[in-house]
Amino acid sequence: MNGVDLLNRPVLMRGIELGRVVDVILDQHEEPIGLDVLCGDEERRFVPMAAARIREDDVEVDSPLAMLESEQLDFYRSRGRTLRSPD
Repeated sequence: MNGVDLLNRPVLMRGIELGRVVDVILDQHEEPIGLDVLCGDEERRFVPMAAARIREDDVEVDSPLAMLESEQLDFYRSRGRTLRSPD
């Protein structure tokens, strides 16, 4: 699966939608390290790939604690590349 396939997928916890994937953060080898998620409260949060289960039509997390606050998202965005950023 490539990162484009993840865009706009709902992020769920026990069937409750927490937000939608708006970008994918990639490492220097173009491997996804996390998801940029726009949540229902209009905040953007970071979900590490290790905390996400990619399913056929959505992304599942076990806990909202797996969704890191915007400061952590900024940290990863500044050290990686986003799927939507120009090369």
